[in-house]
Amino acid sequence: MINARSAIAILSVFFLSTFAKAQLTVHKMISVGYTYQNQSFGEVGGKLLFLKNDDVIYRLGGSALMGSAHSQFAIMPKISADVLLNFEKNVDFNHSYYFLMGAEGTNKYFAPKVGVTLFGILDLTGGYAFPIGNSGINGKELKGVNVNFTLNIPTVFIHDMFK
Repeated sequence: MINARSAIAILSVFFLSTFAKAQLTVHKMISVGYTYQNQSFGEVGGKLLFLKNDDVIYRLGGSALMGSAHSQFAIMPKISADVLLNFEKNVDFNHSYYFLMGAEGTNKYFAPKVGVTLFGILDLTGGYAFPIGNSGINGKELKGVNVNFTLNIPTVFIHDMFK
């Protein structure tokens, strides 16, 4: 079974080799959302969006999953890496939606995922989680279908709101 260090190393090598090829623009985002992984979790964190053009966009994120398992509150750290793709040309509302593929990992599970995103701001993804070791959260095993709904708010938008 794949462990957390191996997953992080593989994702890091993939994304760092991609970034070395081109000059990318970086945008910061605050993310809030909902994750279902055999139980419900709220999610709060941040993401970095890397782009050279708007056909292919890369995102790296870190967040905290917060929820209750067997009547006990639990918090898990989560990292994620996504690639957003849209090669559609000559449309009026250019690149309003993207196909999303990526992976996320916590100290309890690793989950590849696919989905769609609207403007890179509103994400709906699904995947399958594989447990890391024999670990669960408060006696509840975290494996199986994984569903995420996330709102990514660009910090530029927040800055402009308070001008």
